[in-house]
Amino acid sequence: MNRRSVLGLGAAAAAALVTPGCSRGKSAEPAPAEPGRFATGNAGGVYAIYGAGLAKLVTEVTGVTMQPLLTEGSVENLKMLAADKADIAFSLSDCALDAYEGVETFSSGALRFTALARTYDNYVHIVVPIASDIFSLKDLAGRVVSVGPPNSGTRVVANRILSTAKVKIRPRMLGLQESVAALRAKALAKDPATSNGIDAMIWSGGLPTDPIKGLQKDIGFRLVDIGPVAEMIALKRFGGYVLSSIPPSIYQVASAVPTLAVPNYLLARRGLSDSWAWWTLNTMFRRQTDLMAVHPEAGSLDARSAIATMPIPLHNAAERWYRTNHI
Repeated sequence: MNRRSVLGLGAAAAAALVTPGCSRGKSAEPAPAEPGRFATGNAGGVYAIYGAGLAKLVTEVTGVTMQPLLTEGSVENLKMLAADKADIAFSLSDCALDAYEGVETFSSGALRFTALARTYDNYVHIVVPIASDIFSLKDLAGRVVSVGPPNSGTRVVANRILSTAKVKIRPRMLGLQESVAALRAKALAKDPATSNGIDAMIWSGGLPTDPIKGLQKDIGFRLVDIGPVAEMIALKRFGGYVLSSIPPSIYQVASAVPTLAVPNYLLARRGLSDSWAWWTLNTMFRRQTDLMAVHPEAGSLDARSAIATMPIPLHNAAERWYRTNHI
């Protein structure tokens, strides 16, 4: 029986899981033998906030340090796993699938790693100041647009969106906080034409992404509807993308904005000890309430969908954890 079959049978069993947020309790699983390294993401982003919170809880539960590492995002994280520079890492599913298959960004060779869980979904944000004359993807043509850092999942999905829409921009490869600052700088400049800021930023992140949310307090912003292009990409690349929308309440915008959602995976390097894999996964579920206090996206973790990481195989200890908990 494959995991898709198990996924369909797991709802009742998932409801019987121990209530998230409970303490470690007793377990025969040994503590990890040495410190761990967790590749997260950009400062201020959900990866970094969620990852730091999870690392702190795992350290508390095991008594062994799990060190969170700030990175540019998914592409760098996957390379760090392959190079044994990180033990676990977040990655967007599209980047993980490209790396596992050795295509596009990873055409130099397939990488091998395992999965612990599908965690939550990222949403593509195309952010413009409230006073901007950009209302569609076509309006981005010739504009200065941040597409995320060089080794980020944001850059991967931004390039796919722009390529599909056949829109050529003047790209800037900036991190989250740098993008927000550059967008703010141009919007507030006395002479925007001479500003070194940007006209728009593309970002793939959880909801809410706090640095973006903060823009609503000063310059105000809108999110560009990319529905038709998002649908084209979701249909073409089944498994990596989902057609979705950003609810208006998240950023106090006028209406829901159609966009792409991208599942996030928590991945493990090849050879990661059973102890680290088991305790990371166990803590993520058992201390879910504590994680939700760190960032609300932790509430998206669901045992019924967490195993849906195929074709990337589950780590043996993760598979055992799900089986033990009747998932």
